[in-house]
Amino acid sequence: MKINIVLVEPEIPSNTGNISRTCSVTGAALHLVHPLGFDISEKQVRRAGLDYWSELELYEYGSFGEVLEKYPNGRFFYCSTKAKKTYSDIDYRSVSDEGREIFLVFGKETKGLPEDLLRRNYESCVRIPMLSDMRSLNLSNAVAIILYEVLRRHDFEGMQTEGNLTT
Repeated sequence: MKINIVLVEPEIPSNTGNISRTCSVTGAALHLVHPLGFDISEKQVRRAGLDYWSELELYEYGSFGEVLEKYPNGRFFYCSTKAKKTYSDIDYRSVSDEGREIFLVFGKETKGLPEDLLRRNYESCVRIPMLSDMRSLNLSNAVAIILYEVLRRHDFEGMQTEGNLTT
């Protein structure tokens, strides 16, 4: 099973740093689509990712179209507050059983994903439930919630699930 996180034009360096750390500890690849709202070498990005950058599988692209072109057999899920399905409605395990990589796509913090992209892929759009009068969650939290649901559906395959506290 291969999970990929795609950030389309992220704007806040600390979010991307936090997401890079989450990707590192879960084995997910991180795909950044330019333009970025920061320089990837900025101190805030590096600090948020701590010392996990060397463990990160990181790719950068000039456009989201480049991601689609590179992974024509990937199964893309578009994460948006405008989706009708929740992230827990999806059978992520069946996607992996088909031998396809999973791509969780997130938009920029201030605007989300472009509406035309959501319209073209509406059946593949997922949301995180929240109160109706709230706008959105923090991007790094949203990535973690959905990524860990995919991992849970795969029984946390390949991950350490037990602590090592000695008494």
